[in-house]
Amino acid sequence: MRIAALLLAAGRGRRFDASSQSGENSSKQFRMLRGKPVIRRAAEALLPHVDVLLPVGDDPLLADSLEGLDILPPVSGGAERHDSVRNGLEALAQLPEPPDLVLVHDGARPCVPAEVVQNVIDALKTHEGVIPAVAVIDTIKKAANGIIVDTVPRDGLWRAQTPQGFRFGTLLELHRTLRDARTDDAALLEQAGHPVAIVEGSEDNIKLTVAEDLMRLEGVIDRNLLPRVGLGYDVHAFEEGRKLILCGIDVPHTKGLAGHSDADVGIHTLCDAIYGALAEGDIGRHFPPSDNEWKDMDSARFLIHAGERIRERGGFLVNADVTLICERPKIGPHAEAMRNRLAELLKVSVSRISVKATTSERLGFTGREEGIAATATVSIMVPDNGEA
Repeated sequence: MRIAALLLAAGRGRRFDASSQSGENSSKQFRMLRGKPVIRRAAEALLPHVDVLLPVGDDPLLADSLEGLDILPPVSGGAERHDSVRNGLEALAQLPEPPDLVLVHDGARPCVPAEVVQNVIDALKTHEGVIPAVAVIDTIKKAANGIIVDTVPRDGLWRAQTPQGFRFGTLLELHRTLRDARTDDAALLEQAGHPVAIVEGSEDNIKLTVAEDLMRLEGVIDRNLLPRVGLGYDVHAFEEGRKLILCGIDVPHTKGLAGHSDADVGIHTLCDAIYGALAEGDIGRHFPPSDNEWKDMDSARFLIHAGERIRERGGFLVNADVTLICERPKIGPHAEAMRNRLAELLKVSVSRISVKATTSERLGFTGREEGIAATATVSIMVPDNGEA
């Protein structure tokens, strides 16, 4: 059976905005979670299980957040959640081969386990609608004006999650005929008299609702990550007639550094540290100096690639520490600009980046001002691949 998924990303998340002190303007589903947007993690959780994934939303960040994934172009969301779902269903109905089953998932649920998604799909073999849910275990109180008025029996109570799964034709028809608002799509089937099955959900399937949920989600991701450390070291000699580029910044000096690319010794050693932590060789393996494609290349491109390799492996950068070793030029006046540039290229907070300098007390080639050396140490977290 052909399976599609709608990934809902049209909501603003006012409760999250009210609880967040970050000052960011982006909606909650586009916040970064361990190096990736929340909604990208949600999409990556669904993709192995479906034939077609259709995002629903209008925010310009949506396409950027999902860039490179095998998905359909986003369709516009609606004023309310049910309007967005209906827009997505109508778009799926126009496909040359409409789906048999459809999953509806909140873009703010980035950590849905694979077994939850698969259990929903399996249950659709015998049911028209299925939701994952977690049984309520806490005592439930009903209150009015801050005063308890009743204790609600918790027997048979469940907390609904997504993705919710449906026979495509059934859900499409109900959205076309029942236009009143519902908090989830299962309620449409309930109203129409269709039985909806429950499969076991997961406490890890957290919906990002308030700012504190980000820490809970980070804990879910970190549980499956291992720390890796990488070291980098690089040297470049001075050369007349070249600009001096250090850590992505033009630094005024009488000479530049010799090299096949722009010879940014700071970025080169940082790349080596990252590739080392990933056990992926060094910068020369990825960008051979024998290849003229990289001649005079801006080393920023190398560091962007190194950062992408961390994210592609499902990891994130904990911190990076770069030390430049030279008598001149003085690095201190430029260190903050270097930190900001490296953070920009790696797509991390500048608080994770350190740039400092030292001299060799006039000893050796750096002491004689024949060139600049650099070292870097990085710490990253990457998923445990079972080899440890």
